Amino acid sequence: MSTDTPDAGSELVEVGSERELVDAGRKLVNVRGRAIALFHHEGEVRAVDNRCPHMGFPLTEGSVDDGILTCHWHHARFELSCGDTFDPWADDVESYPVELRDGTVYVDPRPRRDEPPAERWANRLEDGLEQNLRLVLAKSAIGLVDADVDPAEQVRTGVLFGTRYREGGWSSGLTILTALANVLPSLRDEDEKRALYQGLVHVAADCADQPPKFDQESFEARDLSHSRLKSWFRDCIEVRDADGAERCLRTAIASGASQAELTDMLVSAATDHRYLDTGHTMDFVNKACESLDAIGWEHAEHVLPSLVDGLATAARSEERSSWRQPVDLAGMLDDSFARLDELRAEGEGRAWTEPDEFTETLRSDDPERIVSSLEDAIRGGATVEQLARSVAYAAGTRVAQFSTANEFSDWNTVHHTFTYANAVHQASQRTDAPELYRGVFDAAVNVYLDRFLNTPAAPIPERGRESADPDELLGNLRMTFEMEGGVNDAGRAAAHYLDADGELATLRERLGEALLREDSGFHTYQALEAGFAQMDERDDDEEVRTLAVAVARYLAAHFPTRREREQTFTIASRLQRGEKIHEGVGNE
Repeated sequence: MSTDTPDAGSELVEVGSERELVDAGRKLVNVRGRAIALFHHEGEVRAVDNRCPHMGFPLTEGSVDDGILTCHWHHARFELSCGDTFDPWADDVESYPVELRDGTVYVDPRPRRDEPPAERWANRLEDGLEQNLRLVLAKSAIGLVDADVDPAEQVRTGVLFGTRYREGGWSSGLTILTALANVLPSLRDEDEKRALYQGLVHVAADCADQPPKFDQESFEARDLSHSRLKSWFRDCIEVRDADGAERCLRTAIASGASQAELTDMLVSAATDHRYLDTGHTMDFVNKACESLDAIGWEHAEHVLPSLVDGLATAARSEERSSWRQPVDLAGMLDDSFARLDELRAEGEGRAWTEPDEFTETLRSDDPERIVSSLEDAIRGGATVEQLARSVAYAAGTRVAQFSTANEFSDWNTVHHTFTYANAVHQASQRTDAPELYRGVFDAAVNVYLDRFLNTPAAPIPERGRESADPDELLGNLRMTFEMEGGVNDAGRAAAHYLDADGELATLRERLGEALLREDSGFHTYQALEAGFAQMDERDDDEEVRTLAVAVARYLAAHFPTRREREQTFTIASRLQRGEKIHEGVGNE
């Protein structure tokens, strides 16, 4: 009878007699802590891990026919001699060398294929993305972190996959992955794996059934000035010529344009028209740049062109009635933009300090007053970054005080303004492009348009008792996420936790923990990340408190969900730890 021949350095362990195995056909043995399934089939003895790699069902409960081992739980099939699967969603099962000596069966408990974990899970991550396999992505995210692979490597794989295999270019999946990469430092160690898994799942889903992106080539010329390429790029976007715009952008990248210059090209085109695609276009531009911060700007040629199609096809808000009637807001801004160079010249050399009532001015019901206050600020020397910071906070207060008397979908309206304002603010820290002032005005106009969604305004919670127990308040916050309608309770719990001298870092951990266990949608990830980003920009405790209220209320409005993705992650985690999943069905 032929058998596998173990390597010279094998560690054979006796597991029973050949005759018993022939009679039974299969046998479960425990070899140095490993549950191994032995099979006698077609005159051969085979040994594989007893846990189906898909979801852990015991393979000794399966069937063997024609050299194929089939798990009865989800009908995953494996080539018995080597463990390779017929079904990629199931993963390969580990197989072990065996030897027969004088009618006794011996097994080497070391797997035949001893691939380094980092290499194995990197390959499986690619498989999971290509075939949109949620469980495989969960296992890969866990396995790579356990193998001490830098999380940036998983982000890199996801970003490069998402920009290559989605013809429509940058979208929600890549934005979610980048947003979660940004908040990794705020999460508990055990939630790092969840964040990577959730982001990768959304990238894979975004690319599923999509054709790949076929690139335009750069121009051969390498001596074109930045100003000329920027002008051409904007002209192409203006007439919705995505192909021409892509060639201009690729030429800038190939010519060695700096990060600031590339951002300048993109944000200029993104603000040539008003509030493109309800703010998503600017947010995508910012997130693409942030993804390159994480994975390296040497990948700009792969990432930034994915933005072009969205820029060229975006809906332009000056074409919407809300921007034209009853007040011609777009026309009002056109007048301001025509004077922008003059305003900047007046402000040159001056240092602007935000007035005490500036936030309330931005939240007023008089658009002329709002626009005038921004013009006065520029005359006073206000930078894009300063104004964007102020407007982002005003937009955040709209979320914090959103009235639940409105329709549920109206949460998205205040949310879009906030994430747009945050994107303008973040972009202002990587380029001083004067065109970005237009993004500030756009965000401010939307804060004005959103005023009715604060009618009546939900009050910012009054300060709670500082003697309250912070842990109890955190528990209260978590409970609000377990039931529908806990929006105001969530805001109070978050605010009072900070009032009781609770650590902001701990509150952020708990908000992230809650987000990652839900089947959260695109906007919910954005809300958390934008809130955290704006908290990072502030020393004022009251402003941080208000932003924490905004994030907690938004999350509570969108929780709880079915938590299907968390169930998948839990299964993957238990499999990785070697835990029993299916009790009472022949498990070892």
